[in-house]
Amino acid sequence: MATYNKRGYKAPKPKDVLDNENEFEEVLESGESTTEEVFNTLDETASRTEEWVAKNQKLILGVVGAIALATIGYLLFNKFVVEPKEDKALNDIYQAQVYFNDALANAQNPDSLFNLALKGGEGKLGLIGVAEEYSGTKSGNVANYYAGMAYLHTKDFKNAEKYLTAYKANDAITKAEALGALGDAYSELNKVDAAIDSYKKAAESNENDYTTPRFLMKAAQLCYLNNKKGEANALFKKIKENYETSREAQNIDALITMTE
Repeated sequence: MATYNKRGYKAPKPKDVLDNENEFEEVLESGESTTEEVFNTLDETASRTEEWVAKNQKLILGVVGAIALATIGYLLFNKFVVEPKEDKALNDIYQAQVYFNDALANAQNPDSLFNLALKGGEGKLGLIGVAEEYSGTKSGNVANYYAGMAYLHTKDFKNAEKYLTAYKANDAITKAEALGALGDAYSELNKVDAAIDSYKKAAESNENDYTTPRFLMKAAQLCYLNNKKGEANALFKKIKENYETSREAQNIDALITMTE
């Protein structure tokens, strides 16, 4: 016998289906409630932020204005103070560099030219004056390098140390040379550990087949002369292993054997 469903009739749902629907509705209601709470919290936070900004508007504007003034002041200072000062420093240091280079080329009487380079001539400041008067400029920094080198050549090792220490190298080449020269000054002043350290730094700062083995050799020799044979041996071996074609690598086996 056939069974017919009456129009509008809904079959009863199993209990577990009803339970699942109820849980789903509860989740939806919970989600709506959580979302509403989140938006309420955001609204409250935004309101408090607006209140704080309105309350501290003068302070905020003051800070922004101070930053703007500082930036403008820095730009103006560079434009009207630093740049003209740098130009004048370049003009003064040029003549000092000429004296310095002439001293290097003059094997007969270089000291007088080194002194001119240091103290100045022909109405121009020397390296000492440029380093002091234009401290903080590029030229002032370069003057420290040349002054240190000039003092080293004239065997004034304390002043050589002073100016070479003040020099802040911006390139690997002069950094290596300055550190190596500083090692020479330390060595002459009997600051053995400082000299060895400076030579090592010079070797590492601009690694190449010319200056690196030269500074390693200076460090190794100083180590050997001061009873640091183990350290000297390691440095001699480094020259042999890494710079075997260098001048310093000649007869290196004998030096290695001597320090074993």
